[in-house]
Amino acid sequence: MLLLVVPLVLFALIIWQVLADGPLLGLDERLSDALVHPDRPSELLSDLGNVEVAVPVLALALAVTAWRLRATGMDRWWLPPAAGAAAMVLVPVLVAPLKAWTDRPGTPAVPPATGYFPSGHTATAMVAYGTATLLLLPLLGSPAVRRGLVALCALLVLGASYGLVRRGYHWPLDVAGSWCLGAMLLTGVALVSRSSRRTSAGTPSRRSGPS
Repeated sequence: MLLLVVPLVLFALIIWQVLADGPLLGLDERLSDALVHPDRPSELLSDLGNVEVAVPVLALALAVTAWRLRATGMDRWWLPPAAGAAAMVLVPVLVAPLKAWTDRPGTPAVPPATGYFPSGHTATAMVAYGTATLLLLPLLGSPAVRRGLVALCALLVLGASYGLVRRGYHWPLDVAGSWCLGAMLLTGVALVSRSSRRTSAGTPSRRSGPS
């Protein structure tokens, strides 16, 4: 529950600051001024949050997970991949109305417009790479490989987040808000996956006999 409550409270706090033009926005703007420097590396890093880049990675992880879990004879092998796909679908479903509601202007580095909070690219990167990691971790036997996968996921998410701020596509709070949103969605995926594995572990499999 803590993994859900903490990001939810932080997300609500950030939304309140954005809507009320609170003191955090002044700090946010100063931090953005210090970090923004549009260049080619920041552009490439921000592309890690593109749907065309992140979603195929998730799709491959979903397919591998479904294949491996089905091969083990797990009764509800389809549930973890389905939870991961649902989390990805929820990203635009949640982000679009939040952008319209908060109506936050962009940084001086982008053309005048509104609807920048929260960052859809950050949420896409966090949910796509995070879900892929959560689903693949139980399938990996080597602790070193698992640690490497977690490190790679962190680098991809942080790289995309940094690129978006560095390029000026988003304020730092836009990115932080998406971290909170992504954390809640990933917690849901983790809970569903763990629950399905526990249920299957205690239920005789139709393929392999008694557990």
